[in-house]
Amino acid sequence: MSSTENPGARSQQVPVPETAGPDAVTPDAGTPAAPTPEAAALADPTADGTAPPEATAEVQPEVPATVPAPQETSPTEQTVAVPAEQTVTVPAEEPAAAEGSVPERTVPVPARPAPAVATVSDPAQWGRVDEDGTVYVRTADGERAVGSWQAGDPAAGLAHFARRYDDLATEVSLLEARLKAHTGNPSEIRAKVQALADSIPTATAVGDLDGLAARARAMIGTADSAAAESRAEKAAARAAQVARKEALAAEAEQIAAESTSWKTAGDRLKAIVEEWKTIRGIDRKTDEALWSRFAAARDAFGRRRGAHFAALDVQRGEARAAKQALIAEAQQLSTSTDWGPTSAAMRSLMDRWKAVPRTGRDGDDDLWKQFRAAQDVFFTARAESDKARNSEQLTNQQAKEELLAEAEKLDPTGDLRGAQAALRRIQERYDAIGHVPRGAMRSLEDRMQAVEQRIRGAADSGRVRSAPENPMVTSMRAAVTKAEEQLAKAEAAGDARRIDEARVNLATRREWLAEAERAASRR
Repeated sequence: MSSTENPGARSQQVPVPETAGPDAVTPDAGTPAAPTPEAAALADPTADGTAPPEATAEVQPEVPATVPAPQETSPTEQTVAVPAEQTVTVPAEEPAAAEGSVPERTVPVPARPAPAVATVSDPAQWGRVDEDGTVYVRTADGERAVGSWQAGDPAAGLAHFARRYDDLATEVSLLEARLKAHTGNPSEIRAKVQALADSIPTATAVGDLDGLAARARAMIGTADSAAAESRAEKAAARAAQVARKEALAAEAEQIAAESTSWKTAGDRLKAIVEEWKTIRGIDRKTDEALWSRFAAARDAFGRRRGAHFAALDVQRGEARAAKQALIAEAQQLSTSTDWGPTSAAMRSLMDRWKAVPRTGRDGDDDLWKQFRAAQDVFFTARAESDKARNSEQLTNQQAKEELLAEAEKLDPTGDLRGAQAALRRIQERYDAIGHVPRGAMRSLEDRMQAVEQRIRGAADSGRVRSAPENPMVTSMRAAVTKAEEQLAKAEAAGDARRIDEARVNLATRREWLAEAERAASRR
């Protein structure tokens, strides 16, 4: 793994192109222009700050960058590793010239913000360059050739291969730091660590390869533990998300089975769908099973709601037909002038209307307006009739009050028979007058009875008092008197039929009175 694969972990590093084989070196290797190991120092995030006494350097805020060289190297094309924020002057060798005056070129390298204290190993401790330029590294298994250095100073060759080791050490340190900080995918980090652990023992680098490989192998166990923890956390998060969706599905099933608040329940199901979309991290099989539960509950609710409103439509249709029939009856009765029975029929229609269910807000209001309009026609006509009748009754009341005032002026003490005759004439006119308002009827009758009693009392006081009369005779005499009064009223009205009936009745009463008087005298 190359550290350039994780841009969040370290800055971009330009790789050094290598030719195939362990003998590949840069043209500057072994020359005065070659950078020193101190210039290639890198930070070790897991280091405790203790460096070997051979080389500990403070680097600039940028990690050294490597300027790539072309695939085909030539004496005039240079590949240089430089420290941060430096301009390196590199001599370019002429093909046929010895070491002497050479032109110079400058290579600007941008800074990278990664200030750190790096520990650089002593390449001479871990390797050597023999007389023929072969570079060896020392490991626990002995020396192993890692390349060839033909460009000059052996120390520069060792430094070149030590920088390769430092790059590997940097990658190991970065992975250790990522595991310690719990950043990144532990499984991916383990795969990279495993690849590093496998490649370090055969790396073409000079340094403590055995120690670096041991560090990489130690990270494998740590990565396994971190991966297990990550799997456990993911499983817990998945279980929590599954529980959320199970709760939503159960709520939807309860709504589908019990709710009759159709609008509120429908809005809640829509909200559940929106919340459902925000729950992630569940395997597809489980998610589809839970969605099937929710979809089935939503469909069941929709069917139950549809059946309810279908039944409601049928009920409203029946109610509409019933109310239209009531409207037709009311319209038929609205022209009747038989006020009493029709009023009772209208009240019955109203009671029947109230017993019929509603047909919906708009339709019911329209039907009610038609029904009420038919009733208003009748009751308005009745009110006009009552108004005219009341006016007539007030006129009758005024006429009766005038007759009562005349009757109350009669004086029976002077002319009893004249007073009685005048009273009879007044009573005939009084009875001929039509109805009076209900509230005045009682007071008018009481005044007339008072006049009758006053005149009758005067007649009784003028008779000679004798022994108490036989009750039968008294009753018969009263019946004769009443028959006489009825005959007088009939004659005053000029009704021949009533006159004949009154005369027959009077004759019969007189015969009964005579028979009663004879029976009483014999005792």
